[in-house]
Amino acid sequence: MKQCEICGKGSSMAGKRVKLRGHYNPQAITRKHPNLQKTTLPSGKSVLACAQCIKTLAKKKA
Repeated sequence: MKQCEICGKGSSMAGKRVKLRGHYNPQAITRKHPNLQKTTLPSGKSVLACAQCIKTLAKKKA
């Protein structure tokens, strides 16, 4: 399973419920994946990180 190497964020299961004429119709459960991208840490190491961690790294550099 792919996950962020900084914070450990991984995929999660998500489903939706549609209400039709007073009754809930459970739809198929799908897997939601994090937005993982290759980036380099200030130490020079290349890692897969989620978009939130990349934004945080950019703030720490400035």
